Amino acid sequence: MTGPRFTPLAASLPATVPFVGPEAQERRMGRAFGARLGANESLFGPSPHAVQAMAQAAGDAWMYGDPEVHELRAAIAAHHGVTPAHVVAGEGIDGLLGYLVRLLVGAGDAVVTSDGAYPTFNFHVAGFGGTLHRVPYRDDREDPEALVAKAAAVGAKLVYFANPDNPMGSWHDAATVERMVAAMPEGCVLLLDEAYADLAPAGAVPAIAADDPRVIRMRTFSKGYGLAGLRVGYAIGAPDLVRAFDKVRNHFGLGRVAQAGAIAALADQAWLAGVKAKVVEARDRIAVIAGANGLRPLPSATNFVTVDCGRDGDFARRVLGGLIERGVFVRMPGVAPLDRCIRISCGREADLAVLAEMLPLALKAARG
Repeated sequence: MTGPRFTPLAASLPATVPFVGPEAQERRMGRAFGARLGANESLFGPSPHAVQAMAQAAGDAWMYGDPEVHELRAAIAAHHGVTPAHVVAGEGIDGLLGYLVRLLVGAGDAVVTSDGAYPTFNFHVAGFGGTLHRVPYRDDREDPEALVAKAAAVGAKLVYFANPDNPMGSWHDAATVERMVAAMPEGCVLLLDEAYADLAPAGAVPAIAADDPRVIRMRTFSKGYGLAGLRVGYAIGAPDLVRAFDKVRNHFGLGRVAQAGAIAALADQAWLAGVKAKVVEARDRIAVIAGANGLRPLPSATNFVTVDCGRDGDFARRVLGGLIERGVFVRMPGVAPLDRCIRISCGREADLAVLAEMLPLALKAARG
């Protein structure tokens, strides 16, 4: 009796998970976290209108969701001033990343990203046999000029660039991003991950024509809208590229409840504005807590703050481990020199009070 006959590519890949979830750590510890501040979720929750819409849709959960996602795509198009032909919706940005890579990247094709940037993108590129080329961050930010130069040097078909950035929380202004689009090599697409754009300052969001074939922008309902548990994301791009997603996407990937919740969340912009204000307050509170413990908070345009622990990655890992042992879930960048930092999601006052209590203890243990 033989086992499954994996493809040579699949057989060559490690069985990895890009992120170890807090639930896995809780199972290992045998207890729940007292403060869940590591997954960049919105602890402020979704709009009550979205909750109501999902509850109402739950009674119809025996039906599949609309495979064309017609109403949600129309609402997104109206919100952004584009047409539904410019919009594709899918299972979060992570799902859309996989579809885009599948469309554009074959075995050996060159792809460019930043060393230390969002690892799920790399996971998809490896899964479809692409060749990743990485450039380092510069001054704790992704380096647009270096990304474009590397793309030209290796003949890349796709470049990944997040603005604002995860894991550092940094950002570039709109003019810089627009120059980057203009400088893309012929035949290369810029994947502009704007997962945190709803929480960013206005000057960080560029004006890019939706018909521009050089760029595709991705957004999510997981951050500002507080619907991470639904896995709803969308991309805005030129109609020819958007239409191509129908060749490979899971047409029933977005359930009826998820579509209803996202439509209602998008309609409640007042709730999003309130969340944005709470995020600003929480970022300031995290900065105060960090500063009181001799750590340096980095400027952030996201719903988290990256905190420089002042030493090397080994020390930051000890701090992170100490926080986890004390019931505070946080994460950290995985690549030096970014790994001198820990990353703390914005939370409610009760969550941040736990952080304020436990951080000095974790630091004492790390230094001891």
